[in-house]
Amino acid sequence: MKIHEVGPKQGSRRTRKRVGRGRSSGHGKTSCRGENGAKSRSGYSRKGAFEGGQMPLVRRIPKRGFKNPFRTQWAEVNIDQLAGFEPGSTVDPDALSSIGLIGGSYDKVVVMGRGQIGVALNIKVHRFTSSAVAKITEAGGTVELLG
Repeated sequence: MKIHEVGPKQGSRRTRKRVGRGRSSGHGKTSCRGENGAKSRSGYSRKGAFEGGQMPLVRRIPKRGFKNPFRTQWAEVNIDQLAGFEPGSTVDPDALSSIGLIGGSYDKVVVMGRGQIGVALNIKVHRFTSSAVAKITEAGGTVELLG
């Protein structure tokens, strides 16, 4: 087999339907669009949720509860995840996102107390749990609350 003999698998590729090329092509005159109506005209588009006039599913399903648009999204980091930082380094939200510990959309960061920490770190985030503060200070580190 040579490179010029290589091609797609038989039947895997179809030729494009060329419409509007005369009556003898079988796709002439109305170009496979039927006779009249909005769908036969250029520029027609239908809403994605349109169900032919039937009440759309998104409107049929009941809504429950309350979604607070002003909710604060907390990114949670545990103490055992901070072991990768160098002793004495400053840990803030930018440092945490740069190594991939937090990501996505978050408003504030909270450090929680799962695990142990063996290095002294200067941690600056929005909130700490009481067990996290105890473990960080016991290891010789400092905690600072961001506004």
